Amino acid sequence: MLTPGRGLIALAALLTAMGGFVADWNETHVFNPQWPPHARYHNGQTMTTGLLLGLSSWFYLTRPGTQSLYTAAWLPALHLLAILSGILYPGALPIDPGFGEGFPQLYICGTLLAMLGVGLGLERRRLDSVAATTAVGVARQRKRE
Repeated sequence: MLTPGRGLIALAALLTAMGGFVADWNETHVFNPQWPPHARYHNGQTMTTGLLLGLSSWFYLTRPGTQSLYTAAWLPALHLLAILSGILYPGALPIDPGFGEGFPQLYICGTLLAMLGVGLGLERRRLDSVAATTAVGVARQRKRE
C-alpha cells in the first residue's frame, strides 16, 4: 500500500536513481570534451551507484517491517550524503568552471534528504498507530473471552 510516507520515500528514491543521468548526461559531464577518460569513469560509477541505491530502496519499500522501512530511506540518503561530501575534497568544485557557479547539489540533496526524513517520520507514526490500534483490539477481544 502506498501511504504518504512511503510515497515520499519512493519519490526521493526515484529522483536519486534518475538524478545523476538527468544532471550529468550532457556537455557538462558525460560529453564534456575537457574531461579525461578516468573522470568519465568515476562519473559513470556515481550515476550507476545512485541508480542502484534508488532501485534497492524501492525493493525495501515493498518489504514488511520497520527495519525494511529504515533501509529504504537510508539507501538513497547514503548516495545524497556522498554527493554533498564531494565539496570536502581538496580542489573540488560543485560545478565545472565555465558552466556556472554555486552549489546546486546542496539544495537538491537537502530537499531529497528532507523528503526521506519526513517520509520516514510519517510512516513510522502510521505504523505506531496501527500497532496501538491492533493492540487495543487484541486486549478487548481477550476481555470478551
